[in-house]
Amino acid sequence: MAAGIPTSKRIAEELTKQDVWSVFSPAGGHVPKDSLNLGQGFMDWPPPEYIQKAASEAIQGGAAGNHYSIPRGQLSLRKALAKRLSPSFNLPNNRSLDPNTEILITSGANVGMYSFLAAFLDEGDEVLVPAPHFDQYISSITFHGGKPVYVPFRPPKEASHQNVSSADWKLDIEELRAACTEKTKVLILNTPHNPIGKVFSEVELLEIGKLAKEKNFLILSDEVYDVLALTPSKHVRIASLQDFWDRTVTVGSAGKQFSATGWRVGWLVGPAELIRATLAASTRVTFTINTPLQMAVAVGIDRADEEQFFETQQKWYEKLRDTLLKQLDELGLPYTIPQGSYFVLVCRIGRQEPLRHQGLPILELQRFNQNPVFLEVLLLHPYG
Repeated sequence: MAAGIPTSKRIAEELTKQDVWSVFSPAGGHVPKDSLNLGQGFMDWPPPEYIQKAASEAIQGGAAGNHYSIPRGQLSLRKALAKRLSPSFNLPNNRSLDPNTEILITSGANVGMYSFLAAFLDEGDEVLVPAPHFDQYISSITFHGGKPVYVPFRPPKEASHQNVSSADWKLDIEELRAACTEKTKVLILNTPHNPIGKVFSEVELLEIGKLAKEKNFLILSDEVYDVLALTPSKHVRIASLQDFWDRTVTVGSAGKQFSATGWRVGWLVGPAELIRATLAASTRVTFTINTPLQMAVAVGIDRADEEQFFETQQKWYEKLRDTLLKQLDELGLPYTIPQGSYFVLVCRIGRQEPLRHQGLPILELQRFNQNPVFLEVLLLHPYG
């Protein structure tokens, strides 16, 4: 409290929190350089060379790459996204996304979600949050006066003693319906899911979308792992089904797609009226996004097919997943086989000692009254 003046209520409780990024990230300087961090969500390899080269060329290519972009984002990136993403949204009459009204570039996916919630939440509005969940959702809700309402994923009973698929973790539609009130404004959907690794099926998405229409709430669909739906799973966008596009904003991330999490380039895709409101908020949060890295990401997307980048990356992640699951089998730990993203959940029932004693640094998930207790164990790292 400086000069006897208290902080705002929304920030007061944040002051006592210690975030895992500051403690365990190599950038924090607290861990040995030769340590292997298996408990945190980032890659430890760089973006592909052709994207790095594009970033360098954008910086060195004159004034345009070194000055403000417009708040909506660099046009070259919005056009590249419209071309690549349009087929996956199944828009009426096979039309393409409008890069000028239906795509917004943001300073990473997290700021995009923060801006969306700033645009649509008023004091006391409720946001449905399936749990477990990405931790940043909660502050983004509460900072704007919203109230998170948790609805638990239900693991299969056998998960306590044998391996299961992430497909077997269920979000009960009746529990979701029971959580709705007249104050429900938004549902945050995450597929592929962090940390369960679940890829929602079309049937599950249809149930959720129909409930959104019935109860009249918006859907913020966090799909930053969309290119990491692992074989044989298929990623389906909820905005591509029926008329759910009308109430859905879809979130994407260059950081997750191209191993460039430090670049902080993300995007939102949705109906013009939802994007327009979110743009009004994001303009007051970050104003614009760094120009040269937007230009480089545009090149990355435009050349992805030519470079066979996403196909090669998916096979690489599948190899890493299989290596890590083999190690867990040798330890005798039951786990959830991820359909997508790059996390594995391990059941620790019956274990008292921390698994880090066996060389596996872990983060405990919030329990939400679930039993057994599951642990978010591993980021897929390139070892072995």
